[in-house]
Amino acid sequence: MTLYLIIFLAFLTHLGFAGSRLAVPLLAVDQGATPFVVGTVMSLYAALPAVLALPAGRLLDRLGFQLPLVFGSVGLVTALLLPFLWPSVTTLYFASTLLGLCFMIFQLATQTLTGAIAAPAERARNFAHLSLGYAVANFSGPLIAGVLIDHAGHAWTFFALAMPLVPVVVVTAMGSRWIPDVHAKSESARGGFLDLLRIRELRQTLIASGIVSSAWDVYQFVMPIYGRSLGLTATAIGAVMSAFAVSIILVRLVLPLAVRRTGEAQMLTYAMYVACAAFLLFPLFHSPWLLAAVSFLLGAGCGVGQPLSLTMVYNASPRGRAGEAAGMRVTVNQVTHFMIPLLFGAMGSAAGYAAVFVVNAGCLAVGGWVSRRYHAAKE
Repeated sequence: MTLYLIIFLAFLTHLGFAGSRLAVPLLAVDQGATPFVVGTVMSLYAALPAVLALPAGRLLDRLGFQLPLVFGSVGLVTALLLPFLWPSVTTLYFASTLLGLCFMIFQLATQTLTGAIAAPAERARNFAHLSLGYAVANFSGPLIAGVLIDHAGHAWTFFALAMPLVPVVVVTAMGSRWIPDVHAKSESARGGFLDLLRIRELRQTLIASGIVSSAWDVYQFVMPIYGRSLGLTATAIGAVMSAFAVSIILVRLVLPLAVRRTGEAQMLTYAMYVACAAFLLFPLFHSPWLLAAVSFLLGAGCGVGQPLSLTMVYNASPRGRAGEAAGMRVTVNQVTHFMIPLLFGAMGSAAGYAAVFVVNAGCLAVGGWVSRRYHAAKE
């Protein structure tokens, strides 16, 4: 029962967060922002998480789950209401910063709790189910945001995205009634982050997770402004991005079976090659239907990254340091979240969107090759 409540809360939270990932850049473009300015705004989603994820993970190991869940949900509601009250690029700088920080805290708590309530043999299944909830929200959020922007305007879109988080605040405030006593306090929780990095399996997983995360970021940042440059409506852009999310939902439905056949590490390597192929195809198409098809292919590659890396990180972490290890994964991912919009926003302004897609495809190809060699050497 606890697992399904976690998934439901994660779904409602990610619904607003995923919708904001479309609404924020489109409001910025509507306000006259350049691709570089949009990239700067989007990079702020990751600014504080990149710095604070590791200490947040340590606090989670010490304090438990309820306080981070309450803080994260309240902060997300506040961040989404800011552009509703004051719709401007300046407001978006503050809103995106708060959105990134509070979602990181909420996500870190839900992911660690999901691992803590499961036996090792059930952990991959639990994370796949949690990631499926995120994937459904990732499908619904952009689609809802796109339709609302076209029919109700940007400001009311942010208000609508904030409303599903109100019940999340209420349920998390009553966390003492439903969060089981699984919080691990252990002497083994001592040590610095360098001790964790010495665990080779954990280190390799963090690198692979960062590469897949960067691909996801490039897509979510570039696709809205690329679609606008092609003359697509917000509804069409939302539909294209929802195809990406539909693919993630489907791939996560079959992921537990696929992992039993090939193993987590091999699946993660295949995922990078599939995502690489998708990025090479994007510059070739301008039709929303064809872009949706390529987005679907990219979703198949990116969709396995989160649940597999979560499972591998949790399994490789020492007892009592699962939150800290998860925080390290978030730190790696958030560094890419911060750098990618800045780097590729500047590249898009200077060299065009085709260069953005091709360069990211190259990064994925190299990552897949390195991962394959590492796991081949282990065997």
